[in-house]
Amino acid sequence: MIDDSFIQAIPKTDLHVHLDGSLRIGTLIELARQHGIALPSYTPEGLHELVFKDSYADLGEYLTGFAYTAAVLQSQESLERAAYELAMDNIAEGVCYLEVRFAPHLHVTKWQTIENSLAAVWRGLERAEREHRASDAVKNRGFPPFRSGIIVCALRMFRPEFSWYYAHLSRVLREFEQRGIAAAASLQLARAAVRIRDDLGIPIVGFDLAGQERGFPAVDHEQAFRFAHEHFMKKTVHAGEAYGPESIFQAITALHADRIGHGYHLFSANLVDGPEIADRDRYVRELSQFIADRRITIEVCITSNLQTNPTIGSIQRHAFRRMMDARLSCTICTDNRLVSHTSVSKELKLAVEAFGFGGDDLRKFVIYGFKRSFFPGDYLEKRSYVRAVIDHYQQVAAQAARKSNHRSPGSGVVD
Repeated sequence: MIDDSFIQAIPKTDLHVHLDGSLRIGTLIELARQHGIALPSYTPEGLHELVFKDSYADLGEYLTGFAYTAAVLQSQESLERAAYELAMDNIAEGVCYLEVRFAPHLHVTKWQTIENSLAAVWRGLERAEREHRASDAVKNRGFPPFRSGIIVCALRMFRPEFSWYYAHLSRVLREFEQRGIAAAASLQLARAAVRIRDDLGIPIVGFDLAGQERGFPAVDHEQAFRFAHEHFMKKTVHAGEAYGPESIFQAITALHADRIGHGYHLFSANLVDGPEIADRDRYVRELSQFIADRRITIEVCITSNLQTNPTIGSIQRHAFRRMMDARLSCTICTDNRLVSHTSVSKELKLAVEAFGFGGDDLRKFVIYGFKRSFFPGDYLEKRSYVRAVIDHYQQVAAQAARKSNHRSPGSGVVD
């Protein structure tokens, strides 16, 4: 039996969490008042009823709340605060490795650049790291030190009203079609991310592509991801969230993705559209085997998927069970803590209870998060960190076993 106290005690990761989808609701209200931004309500109860609901009609409704959260994150101070609070919320539930992703172009204004947006987020994360290193939890219990990195997100599509930057770019490139403008923005962001990582030492650990899949294929952004790839930046791509297996195929081939965000529709042969694909079931089978063989990790976000894909119905119908049965490398993530009313511990509990996972299963997808992370250090540093995490996990499992007089919950090998 895996109880809440065990999930709380084990070291955890979150490799797929959006900064602007994970604000504390009180912070959102306070910053909105401070900056004169209109909200549908100025109480947590009102916002939960009107914006951040328990369930949504579709992805479009799910994304509505980001208009408000992005609006309050238009200054360095607010970005730093949001990053710090997100890190502290994760530390409080035993997350010791965090990769925060956000789209810097949503925060570029006449007065704010990509550089100082990223620097502000890193200041918040770094402050949390310092405070955790000084805490009794690390000193007295041997808990692994909190580490973090930043993943920058390019967008598959955008409209001028998304931000000052996008409005400016749309005016400058008004003769280009929208997909061409988005591709240009992605390349500019990739170049900036590499330069800022190398020149300023900000731990930008990965490059991502997010946004609407259908009608906005990943191949449009091939040049940006090639630049990131050639400069040794790791890649993750939102794919298979709202579109089919071919979106995932593009991500791992044209964009060199090391990880896949969501990947929910990996096995959805009915969504394969390409007329050149005669046997859809075989295509899906070979694609999943390719991913398994190369240990391309899927960042699974269960609650978010249930909210943006209402046709899934019950959690038991989520593809995560099939992913684990196929021995794919998967790790559980939150996506958006505020928008989805969730946490890492809640997502882990959902997975364990819905699919009947035991201790070895839990250990696998928790440790995968550390092993497949874009750790901001060299390979030997990462190996040492992961070893410390595994040792601590085993200590927690052994203590739990002694208390219950049962087999240690999670003692298998993670490949």
